[in-house]
Amino acid sequence: MSFKFQRGLVWFRRDLRITDNVALTTALRDCKDVWCVFVFDTTILALLPTFDRRVEFLHQCVAGLNDSLRAASDVAAGGLIVLHGVATELIPRLALELKVDAIFAGNDYEPYARERDDSVQNRLFADGISFFRVKDHVIFEDREILTQTDRPYTVFTPYSNSWLKQLNEDCGKVAPVAPGFQGLAPLPVNFVRDIPALSELGFESTNLSTLGISGSEAAAQRVLEDFLKRIQSYDQTRNFPAIKGPSYLGVHLRFGTISIRQLVNLALEHKRRGETGAGIWLSELCWRDFYFQILANFPQVVGAAFKPAYDRIVWENDEAAERRFSAWCQGLTGYPLVDAAMAQLNQTGYMHNRLRMVAGSFLVKHLGIDWRRGEQYFAEKLNDFDLSANNGGWQWVSSSGCDAQPYFRIFNPMLQSEKFDPGGKFIKRYLPELAKLPDKWIHAPWTAKPDILQAANVTLGDNYPHPIVDHVEARNRTLARYAVVKDKA
Repeated sequence: MSFKFQRGLVWFRRDLRITDNVALTTALRDCKDVWCVFVFDTTILALLPTFDRRVEFLHQCVAGLNDSLRAASDVAAGGLIVLHGVATELIPRLALELKVDAIFAGNDYEPYARERDDSVQNRLFADGISFFRVKDHVIFEDREILTQTDRPYTVFTPYSNSWLKQLNEDCGKVAPVAPGFQGLAPLPVNFVRDIPALSELGFESTNLSTLGISGSEAAAQRVLEDFLKRIQSYDQTRNFPAIKGPSYLGVHLRFGTISIRQLVNLALEHKRRGETGAGIWLSELCWRDFYFQILANFPQVVGAAFKPAYDRIVWENDEAAERRFSAWCQGLTGYPLVDAAMAQLNQTGYMHNRLRMVAGSFLVKHLGIDWRRGEQYFAEKLNDFDLSANNGGWQWVSSSGCDAQPYFRIFNPMLQSEKFDPGGKFIKRYLPELAKLPDKWIHAPWTAKPDILQAANVTLGDNYPHPIVDHVEARNRTLARYAVVKDKA
């Protein structure tokens, strides 16, 4: 059998699995001998706190990937080369040491990742080494779906229509892996070593295990199998935070322990059976692609409004605003659904999607605080943080993004609470101090009479805060604040 290259290297990043992995599949097809590497990139890790669930999840994923490669390899001393340092320095150095002809990696669309990969590619090119960046993390990337005028879509519905139209069998097809993983080469002696412990990377263990979260390809498949039992009712349950409605696959998609193609194929399969829930879930997967292509084609959204006029808005930034921002972060706003959402985020690293909209809208349109501050807080806390989706979501609630909600649409947190957590089950789970309040009052405790509060052991201003803003007054201030973009909305 002839090969394009003698030696190849697969650089794992956001694709921590061996099944349906395009970079791995391509390398095994084109190279006689293949090694695999993962870098704990200190350029990224240096920005994170020592207690970070994502790093522990990532560490588990890397360990699982190493085990999978060892099991798949038909040679002794198989597995993953694991490095710790600056990726732009380590990858070119490793390529020379292994004397590889080509490196294969899944495309990454974030600004830092593109700069990193461009830097690596330039260094490899100088050494005569090819660098192939393949599409793996999305169904359609960058400029694969364009309008009739060859421009990227900025409105979701027409993008979705085009996305679905092009979603033929080839686009969603699972990439076959070379049988038996022939071609995986034994590790050089100096790379046969244990994966660095979490503490060696400068991080500590978190509460992942108590949350029932684990990072591996096998764990992702278990989560998927559980969701497929509920997918037919996804359209009915996904908006209720007290119900097990979402797929909970976000963190696995983020780190690539599961293939987006597998999920799209399954969504299509269930949709064809007439399951409404599957169609809604497919639309959510399409939103993911939509935000990736927005980030790729409009990188200015990182740090700036997609609609430039919205950067004219003057946000609150005095001492009172700082106190309110702190209260929002801690879940002490006095609005139970918002506070329960923030408690969920702080305690678990997860927030229900409906609540991301409610909590985000509250920060921007009740407290008048710059959406970028909320975006940054979510970026620090979310296990499934993805720059494209996080940015897209925050610009949506602030009305500054593409296809965002109108600036005058302001979520009423009490009505949202009554509609999506009618019995207060979610609120009581994360705000046990309100657990004895009758359902009628739990959405707005300040409206309850003193004897009702006393009977429920709730003392406003003591064990639960008074509302930090009045809804009606906040709404009026927001409408005035957004007046600068009224003609541009």
